[in-house]
This record gives sequence, C-alpha cells and structure tokens, in this order.
Amino acid sequence: MQSLLNHPSLMDCRRLFLRDYAVNINIGVHDFEKQGEQRVLFNVDLYVPLALSTPKDDRLDEVVDYDFIRRSIVERVARGHIHLQETLADDVLKLMLAHPNVRAARVSTEKPDVYPDCDAVGCEVFGLKEQAA
Repeated sequence: MQSLLNHPSLMDCRRLFLRDYAVNINIGVHDFEKQGEQRVLFNVDLYVPLALSTPKDDRLDEVVDYDFIRRSIVERVARGHIHLQETLADDVLKLMLAHPNVRAARVSTEKPDVYPDCDAVGCEVFGLKEQAA
C-alpha cells in the first residue's frame, strides 16, 4: 500500500491505518445480493498532523483512537442495505474527514467473495481537507 505522506500537505502528518477489517454487510444491486450478507474488507488510512497526534503524557485522549475508525464503519453499515461500494466508501470517507483532527483520509472497500478467479473487487477514495491560509 503506497503512503501519501510525501504529498506536500501531509508531510507534517502521522498515518494511522486499519487493515483488512472484515464486516458482513448487506450490499449489492443484484437480487441474489439482497438475500443475505456479504463479506466486505475495509482499509482506512488517516492522516493526522503530528501536532495533534504526538502524545506528551502517553494518554489515549491525545491521539485519534483506532476505535473511532471501526465504530464509524459499524455505524454506517447499521443504517441498512447499500447498493454500491462507491457509496459505502464515500460515506465512510465523509465520516473520517468529519473528525476534527483528521486532515486527510483514504478508504477502500473490497468484496473478496464475488468472483472465484480473483482476490477481490472494490474501490478506493481519497479526501483532503482544505487548509486555512
């Protein structure tokens, strides 16, 4: 996975990540996909300025908690059936960027069980907050 930390707007950031978080969800446009859940893998990178993510007292409240990423995904999935991975990835990206300490985020979703002849099908989206001048 390529890091975006060499992007000029992110060079003062720490990258936090969640890898291959597997969730069974109701997703898909085809009738057979609406009959049950499918396994979806989430990969999320958060870019947080070092000034907002360097703990001075080794306390959890000094950083962005990984539970925020997992909880946000679970809450989005709980809202009901999703037709498209693109919609799901966009929604999760918005939730990540809503955190006040996150400057940028990358979200990918993968459905690993769709085709027998490939590892997965999926999509990825990246967002960067505008910085004040």
